Amino acid sequence: MNRKIVSAIKYVILMLIVVIMIAPVYIVFMMGTYKSEKLFLGVPWVPSDYLMINIRTALNGGFLRSFANSLIVSVCSVLLCVFCSATIGFALAKYDFKLKKLISGVIVVLLVIPTEIGIVGYVREMRTLGLISTYWPLILIWGANPFCAYFMQSFIGDSFPTEIMESARIDGCSEPGIFLKMALPMIRPGITTVAILIFLWSWNSYMLPLIIVNKVNLYTIPLFVSTLSSAFSQDYGAIMCALSMSILPMLAVFTLFSKSFMSSIAAGALKG
Repeated sequence: MNRKIVSAIKYVILMLIVVIMIAPVYIVFMMGTYKSEKLFLGVPWVPSDYLMINIRTALNGGFLRSFANSLIVSVCSVLLCVFCSATIGFALAKYDFKLKKLISGVIVVLLVIPTEIGIVGYVREMRTLGLISTYWPLILIWGANPFCAYFMQSFIGDSFPTEIMESARIDGCSEPGIFLKMALPMIRPGITTVAILIFLWSWNSYMLPLIIVNKVNLYTIPLFVSTLSSAFSQDYGAIMCALSMSILPMLAVFTLFSKSFMSSIAAGALKG
């Protein structure tokens, strides 16, 4: 009986935590169905009849164009970061070479340095290369992500035994073949974790696009929301509607790959 009571209390506590976590997102969705003036009357818990007008306002403001820009940038960022972090992690985890310890140490040091510190130098570099107001600066910055490189190095070191590499070499498999044909399938959970994180970080990035992008037709979702606020005289209903629609891709990505994400975290916790 005591165990049942304890279990019931745990479930109640977990349900309360879930409600507390979901409530802000739910409120944002509800706010997107209201006229701007009515949002100041109280917290909306039920939907209103102003949703279609807010959707039309967001679409007329250029939501679809910004959505496509964010999708292009995020997908390309994921592909670049996964490739770079997987190859760097594989090299550092499974090969011995000069400067290996130095490179690993630099990656660890970069983990504790805020990204914002290097933003000025990065912008000057992109301006020198003539890449300002293009997609490239928003994508290339994810190719050198120290967290993903360190994560993949640790994950590959635990998930891909060296004995498999030695057996593959004996069978005549080349080094690129070992990585592509044998390592990648075994480290898929780690790759999925990196892909989810980079997609979310790139999709929600605001400061770098604000500095880099000067053309309206290249605005990402965060920039679009800020322009929507000024263009429509603080139309909070349309803003919340645009935010709600921009959340949907992130929810879809996490829902589709949540099992791989959780298995990767669990594997790292157990092996750590």
